[in-house]
Amino acid sequence: MLMLNDFLKEVVIIIVGKQAEDIADLLHSPKYVNEFIIAKKLGITINQTRNILYKISNYGLVSFIRKKDKKKGWYTYFWKIDVIKSLDFLKNVLLKKIEQINYQIKSRETKQFYICERCNVEFNEENALLKDFTCNECGGIFTMRDNTKLLRELKRNLDKFNKKLELVEEEIKKS
Repeated sequence: MLMLNDFLKEVVIIIVGKQAEDIADLLHSPKYVNEFIIAKKLGITINQTRNILYKISNYGLVSFIRKKDKKKGWYTYFWKIDVIKSLDFLKNVLLKKIEQINYQIKSRETKQFYICERCNVEFNEENALLKDFTCNECGGIFTMRDNTKLLRELKRNLDKFNKKLELVEEEIKKS
């Protein structure tokens, strides 16, 4: 259960930001939750709460029901997170990150990169050649970049994201 809550919080963080992550705990319940209760528990205004909910709603990851207050005639909204859609959203984010990292790894394994040591600016071989291997800023000569450490880090990240993807897929099967 802890893992699922972490994944739902991560989805909220991706969409709204770290400051709103606690809303995931409130929305992940068997019943729909009153938006005023959400605002009170988070310690924020009803408008701030609604803004967060609308942002998540734009991705189709929450559902709501509305009930009319018989005395005032106003509608009150009750919200709930859609776990499957949220996990699918996270899965797609992870797949994109994995694709980007694979592209970076392939690029680093097949191309040469050059760096200005003083300015710490990197160029691919084509752009370094266009600049005559000389930095526009400081006049320094480019040196060839050793991609070994970077490749190791990229492969570590790739493993991390692949493992996380497996866990998300397991949660999808459970839900």
